[in-house]
Amino acid sequence: MKWTDVYDIAIELAENYPDVDPRYINFVDLHAWVCELDEFDDDPERSGEKILEAIQATWLEEWDP
Repeated sequence: MKWTDVYDIAIELAENYPDVDPRYINFVDLHAWVCELDEFDDDPERSGEKILEAIQATWLEEWDP
């Protein structure tokens, strides 16, 4: 996965962190969690606030409390 695979990243995060409310995650933790995903293979420095916001928003759409 690359940073542009926002939907796939959000699904993986939702599966890996089912007890996390994505509304309250900070971008430092979000960035680290994305980089730790098994399927993630992109330069950690290529992310930015807009990408992290998109991932968080997509995760929130997929979240089922």
